[in-house]
Amino acid sequence: MILTILTFLPLVAGVLIALLGPDKQKLGRNLAFAASLVALALAVVLWAAFDNGHGGMQFVENDSWVPSLGIEYHLGVDGLGLLMVLLSALIVPFAMLASWKIENNPKLYFSLALFLESGLFGTFTAQNFIHWFLFWELSLIPAFFLIRIWGGPKRTSAACQFFLYTMAGSVAMLAAFLALYAATDAASRSFDFAQLAQIAHQGGLFAAHTTLATAVFLGILLGLAVKVPLVPFHTWLPAAYSEAPTGTAMLLTGAMSKMGVYGFLRILWPIFPEQMQAWRVPLLALAAATIVLPAAAAFAQKDLKRMVAYSSINHLGYCLLGIFAAARLTKSSALFSNEQAAALNGVILQMFNHGLTASALFYFVGLIEQRGGALRGLDDFGGLRQAAPVFCGLMGIALFASLGLPGLNGFPGEFLIFKGALHLASRAALLSIPGLLFTALFLLTILQRVFSGPLPSKWSGWPDLTLGERLTVLPVMALMFVLGLFPQLLTGVANPAVLQMLKSF
Repeated sequence: MILTILTFLPLVAGVLIALLGPDKQKLGRNLAFAASLVALALAVVLWAAFDNGHGGMQFVENDSWVPSLGIEYHLGVDGLGLLMVLLSALIVPFAMLASWKIENNPKLYFSLALFLESGLFGTFTAQNFIHWFLFWELSLIPAFFLIRIWGGPKRTSAACQFFLYTMAGSVAMLAAFLALYAATDAASRSFDFAQLAQIAHQGGLFAAHTTLATAVFLGILLGLAVKVPLVPFHTWLPAAYSEAPTGTAMLLTGAMSKMGVYGFLRILWPIFPEQMQAWRVPLLALAAATIVLPAAAAFAQKDLKRMVAYSSINHLGYCLLGIFAAARLTKSSALFSNEQAAALNGVILQMFNHGLTASALFYFVGLIEQRGGALRGLDDFGGLRQAAPVFCGLMGIALFASLGLPGLNGFPGEFLIFKGALHLASRAALLSIPGLLFTALFLLTILQRVFSGPLPSKWSGWPDLTLGERLTVLPVMALMFVLGLFPQLLTGVANPAVLQMLKSF
């Protein structure tokens, strides 16, 4: 029952907060933050009770829902799902604290954030497609309104673009799964991920319908690719992230973007192994493009928020590179098996660590925008290190973590991904290396232009971090060091699930 409680706690709390009177704005905000802390406590309980030696699903809940259609209320988490649940539970209260000073109907804002959290939990725990798809869509609706109501000057177009792209991907994915259901033998019809993977493993999912199998695979791929996003389906993201309020941008990049990568590992990898291998080369090319092109675009930006937005696409491209590189049938060689495991472990580490670093960077950029009177241009500042050394020092740590500096949390995941990809897909890995260079260039450019040089007189009174802001960011900064020095805290949970995925593949 713990997964059900965890999933529906934010939803119920969000409804109750939304029903509060208009004079209860402060109470609604406080209750929403308390609910997010309770959800975090439940996620920590899951972590403590999780059996790291078991690669299958744990805390399983399975009840009949619509048996005539193969729809079940099926919940469970393995190492991958647990880490994504924990990441979501960490990011939501962090984002709420970043949004604490919102004045326009904060009660509604925080209730929508809880609805989004419920969608995240449901997506990362559901093991039946219909159940999973409901929560996938649930996360879309509050995200749209959070951008549309509290976003920047171009929020309307950004929110509409976000909604249309993601809805188109969702429709394609739903149509593909309905086609899969219709094409499956009546005795084997199911929406359950594990059953579909087993049928696929036995070669009975599509039988001789290879064209239909490819069409279904591409439909699901489109829905997931938009969510990550994979180039060229990424054009909605810079506008959505740059126009979203700071807390919402943190939720989008810290947790929602992981839903697409999670779908690749939970759906495409086990259910469509043949199609993953058949389309592996073009997918690797797109992954390399997702790493290099957004990094180059970030280097060309002048808006700090758009730079971090493009950086987010670039870092998720590493995850896709690891997934597509590992989707290779090889001889029973210990070398290749180890490299596949390294790449997939790197993907899961990168998902978790990118959520922390990217949300921290959006938090710091939001503080710059707030202190700078809505200015956030690369050339609008300079020399801020002299006026706010703590602020610049902590943001510098987040930038170096995003860069992948050894000793910080961004390094282990990228290292493992490239370690595996260089053996499994050497050309794609080599083509992706310039992305590392561009990333270093634009992140170091931020350090140089914003923090170094002479301090303009108008910024001489730039305030350093307050005690509250330091306490807000302290847990995330601590995790950057802890997970950089002890990545086994994550790999110990993720590796059994990775080995299980490789065995089924």
